[in-house]
Amino acid sequence: MRFSMGLAAASVLMLSAGTAWAQEAAPAAVPATASVSEWRAVSPENLLVIDTNKGRILVELAPEVAPGHVERIRLLAGRGFFDGLLWHRVIDQFMAQTGDPLGSGEGQSPYPDLKAEFTFRRDGQTPFTAVAAPAGAVLGFLHSLPVQTQPDAFMATTADHKVHAWGLYCPGVAGMARDEAPDSANSQFFLMRQPYPSLDKRYTIWGRVVSGLDVVRALKFSPNPDGIVTEPDRMTRVRVASDLPEAERPKVQVLDTASPQFRVLADAARQARGADFSVCDIDLPVQVAGAPAA
Repeated sequence: MRFSMGLAAASVLMLSAGTAWAQEAAPAAVPATASVSEWRAVSPENLLVIDTNKGRILVELAPEVAPGHVERIRLLAGRGFFDGLLWHRVIDQFMAQTGDPLGSGEGQSPYPDLKAEFTFRRDGQTPFTAVAAPAGAVLGFLHSLPVQTQPDAFMATTADHKVHAWGLYCPGVAGMARDEAPDSANSQFFLMRQPYPSLDKRYTIWGRVVSGLDVVRALKFSPNPDGIVTEPDRMTRVRVASDLPEAERPKVQVLDTASPQFRVLADAARQARGADFSVCDIDLPVQVAGAPAA
């Protein structure tokens, strides 16, 4: 069964129409008067639009982190593979899983399994913003994705002048389901409802929800340890925004992590949490405009 291993054991433990920007709930530390230059537009090629019977979910893809998995998601979405598929496995305080054409956890696409991309290499040109530096590591963001990495100083000691990095399983992070074999991911994926750091570097991360985490958390979940849902919710249409007609594309802006306003936000989160601070405590403000869900 796809993704039946670590997560099964661990489980025991809308958008408005029109052209006006509709800002999602943002921390009070970010002034509503943030300038246009402090917002980063998400490219249509990197925006996955997941329409469900509960509402719309928008995921920013992370090709810098998992190029092979992002390519597969784009391919399957473009061919309508995900349309109508069930959220067959949903565990509260954990994650929601889909992408199985059989709806049982046993199915996959007709394409070959993917090579694991649990980590990636980061150089000085990677768009990374640090927010904390515990001993021997750095925490921060690559666009909207929370990341842990080795310090920049290590780049001078490596043959490719890059350092080791990996995404972190915070709420909204998108991961790829797999079997016991590391290179067995195919079409099933999951979206995190809550943080779960024990998954870090064990399941490939390929993006993060930038709008619609409330929808992910509203999906019907199972009270059973296996998480298999009776009469589950479903995805109605899944497309990369660039594959949609211009009039149907949502337009998304995320607070730029290189902006002064982001620094205000990050510092406020660190001060509020103190020694308990986690990069997952930082919620990036998002603005969405354009066409509503079909």
